[in-house]
Amino acid sequence: MTPKPPHSPPKDRRLIEVLAYPAVQLLDVTGPLQVFASANAMMAKAGNAEPYEVRVVAKDGPTVQASAGIGLAVNPLPTTGSAVDTLIVPGGDGVNAAAADDVLVDWVRRRSGEARRTASVCTGAFLLAASGVLDGRRAVTHWGFWQELAERFPDVRVESDPIFVRDGSFWTSAGVTSGIDLALALVEDDLGRATALAVARYLVVFLKRPGGQAQFSEVLSLQTTDDRFGALHDWISGHLADDLSLATLAKQAGMSERSFSRHYAEATGLTPARAIERLRVEGARHLLSETRLPIKRISQRCGFGSEETMRRSFLRLLSTTPQDYRARFAG
Repeated sequence: MTPKPPHSPPKDRRLIEVLAYPAVQLLDVTGPLQVFASANAMMAKAGNAEPYEVRVVAKDGPTVQASAGIGLAVNPLPTTGSAVDTLIVPGGDGVNAAAADDVLVDWVRRRSGEARRTASVCTGAFLLAASGVLDGRRAVTHWGFWQELAERFPDVRVESDPIFVRDGSFWTSAGVTSGIDLALALVEDDLGRATALAVARYLVVFLKRPGGQAQFSEVLSLQTTDDRFGALHDWISGHLADDLSLATLAKQAGMSERSFSRHYAEATGLTPARAIERLRVEGARHLLSETRLPIKRISQRCGFGSEETMRRSFLRLLSTTPQDYRARFAG
């Protein structure tokens, strides 16, 4: 699994600063850290200098407690003007407090200006947005918070589905584990695909995860606090090719059609028909990226009835066709 050396190994170690703050999401910090540490180990095994020096930095120290209750050893915030290659801003329960800290926001703004590239993980995009560095740029965050990000920061061009987005020297990523995807993309950008692929294989993750984050969140996004329709959604996912008319769904839920329609819309914000369409598209996405089944067969298996019906749903929800989706994300 040792990669070949990159064509142009870095002459100097790249300094990566990962910001921490109280109640930061632990995996937002440690996921990228492990990717860079594994890249160092593999480059050293190949006889090359370790390409990365990684520091966790924070306004207050010497430790910061993550939301998981684990303390992280941190370095003080570097003074601006010192060299840095990459700044990574993670998310977590404490991001709103961090985004309201004028000193920290100002440091992020100035440090981003000095870094070769700046990245955020999950809701870390809120802190970057508060600093103004994402204004006019494409960005993404966790699927559960993209609407809030768009509403609070209308100058940011928020996207809902990508695992990560690169806009110039700014990279933003989706929820939690997508920090690993992001870090692998940074390693690939620095050291080439062979090294990044070796790290991904070692960590037993995709180098490029098939599909966007919506493939992991459609059923989750339909959940409510009491999740009264959770069992129904599980049943639907296993019966996509069946008759999923309003009468069928209401009977499965044990309600009258009128009562079911009203309660379902109140709980999920969608009509039953729109929810079924989303779940069928989700099922088709999995089959397009993970199998070689013909598109016509997939459309039938997922209950669309025809390729054209599935195509229209893909265009409406994903702004792409099934053919283009498969060409981009098939393994």
